[in-house]
Amino acid sequence: MRVGELFILGFFGKILPDWLKEFAARYGLGGVILFDYSCRTREYDNNIESPERVQRLCAEISALPSGPMAFIDQEGGLVRRLKENRGFAPLPSAREFNLLAPDQKRAILTSSFAEMRRLGIHYDFAPVIDVDYNPDNPNIGKIKRSYSVDIAEVEANALLASEVARAQRIGLCLKHFPGIGGALVDSHQEFMDISNALRSEQEELFYALAPKMFGDAVLVSHAIVRQWDEHCPMTLSAAGLGRLRKRLPDTLLITDDMQMQGLQKALGTREAGLQSLKAGMDMLCIGNNLLDQEQEMAGIAEYIAKSLREGTLSGSAIEKSIARVGKRKALLTA
Repeated sequence: MRVGELFILGFFGKILPDWLKEFAARYGLGGVILFDYSCRTREYDNNIESPERVQRLCAEISALPSGPMAFIDQEGGLVRRLKENRGFAPLPSAREFNLLAPDQKRAILTSSFAEMRRLGIHYDFAPVIDVDYNPDNPNIGKIKRSYSVDIAEVEANALLASEVARAQRIGLCLKHFPGIGGALVDSHQEFMDISNALRSEQEELFYALAPKMFGDAVLVSHAIVRQWDEHCPMTLSAAGLGRLRKRLPDTLLITDDMQMQGLQKALGTREAGLQSLKAGMDMLCIGNNLLDQEQEMAGIAEYIAKSLREGTLSGSAIEKSIARVGKRKALLTA
């Protein structure tokens, strides 16, 4: 079984490293995620340099064994890996975008998604459908990543994004399930307990929108919802993911970055990865940006493969996950 299909991996630099080529050849590979900023150097010197270089890099990614998909976080505003000063199309923050006229919105999205398609990018980790319940949220409200406190406006913007993405054949991934707009802390630093902040209307928005999104994918946060699971964040929670899967049987479920500090303090990448797949995730996103674990990726894949052989990880469930990945590859990389 090609366990590498379960991974979306990042790397440092502007050329594909040998370890990534070897990983794809040995295990297959579901996807590669691109960054502009490097947490290692604290400079904008990572994978993104110019449109021409990104296009070449994406072509090399697609040519790897098993044809991995290229993923990027291109929400707009501060969370935007393709920036204007490097020659890419402008893209305002979600909050600013929400205030624009409909024809302006459509023009901006068309330009952005068409550019991504030309570059060879397959999936955008967007739109953010976290409702702006807490404007002081350090990871959402404070940096304008939410469209609005009005859930109808959030929904309308997401549906428009999907309409344009479908025309340009760019997959979209809703985030961050089950909705972290009301959180008080930054999930990059520690687990978020949103037990008292989560509203049912926010959860329902994921169920309503995911099947309508081109690419039909949901990114799951490391948030804790104690009424669903007393101990585990959503990415590791069989109860939380079971709730999600029951409503979205065909949706591709992707973890938020497995190198975020809450998971690292609790388990580390390897064990968290196994527990996440056991709980029901389809793909593990490991950016190798928050931490440099590039040389550990093959060992993590081997650990997953060993767990499959020993029966501690369900082969039938993993086969279904790999099939969901394959369906997206067929849709987006043809």
